[in-house]
Amino acid sequence: MATRHFLTLLDFSPDELHDLIQRAIAIKNRMQTQGPSYTPLANRTLAMIFEKSSTRTRVSFETAMAQFGGHALFLSPRDTQLGRGEPIEDTARVLSEMVDAVMIRTFSHTGLETYAAASGVPVINALTDDYHPCQLLADVMTWTELRGSIKRRTAVWIGDGNNMCHSWINAARQFDFQLRICCPKGYEPRRDILEAAGDRVVLIHDPSQAVIDADLVTTDVWASMGQEEEKARRETDFAGFQVTESMLDTARRDVLFLHCLPAHRGEEISETLLDDPRAVVWQEAGNRLHAQKALIEFLLLGHVEA
Repeated sequence: MATRHFLTLLDFSPDELHDLIQRAIAIKNRMQTQGPSYTPLANRTLAMIFEKSSTRTRVSFETAMAQFGGHALFLSPRDTQLGRGEPIEDTARVLSEMVDAVMIRTFSHTGLETYAAASGVPVINALTDDYHPCQLLADVMTWTELRGSIKRRTAVWIGDGNNMCHSWINAARQFDFQLRICCPKGYEPRRDILEAAGDRVVLIHDPSQAVIDADLVTTDVWASMGQEEEKARRETDFAGFQVTESMLDTARRDVLFLHCLPAHRGEEISETLLDDPRAVVWQEAGNRLHAQKALIEFLLLGHVEA
């Protein structure tokens, strides 16, 4: 059987993604009642390659492997031959002989695809400049836990047409919900990704119109990693796109607010939004652990425990 990778949400079928979300919820529930008693990955190793800084990604993957009875190795370009110019394919082939899976957080999505093509073990995209699929697993898991089936519901993305926005577009395709994207002009998502979603996704430039009767609203920082020098210009361009409590008041009464974090209070969100009961960002962040457990289990074992 060919090695499975998770580079975008499109690498799994809609049925596989649905089952993965349900499995993540079951793993979480078991953890809450029985503790870390399920250890299917004894003596298994996950290599974690970080070219970008991280809090939630590193802690969640490392904890997931520890609680599953396995081990995680933290690798950075400063400490490995990747930082000294070893070809990506050579590193992939070497690590395939030593570890059971590889998680990569990097800049270039093309570089990630090159690595995966040479890898004999599963490769997980833990964030590139184009996509962040692991975050969407946690986001959809949170939405499902709190509101049930998200099929044909409406989510709103407000902010930059960045890697998170691209993954929300793919999520709308795979989980069959409607997505309204609200970006300032000039900051729209990639046209090919947008067009591939067909009528599941619409582009709106007015935040006040985008959120009306929405089931879920989500956003991200205005300047992502690597865009810090654009911060001042982006603050001007994104004026009026801050998500506030009054904005959520025009959505559905049971609307949820998500943010992948870290959040810049007073910029993309109001100073107090994360304290609003409609904001479920802490549960969302915690679900990174459980969603990634389900993902690792699926990639390494190919099945789930009954």
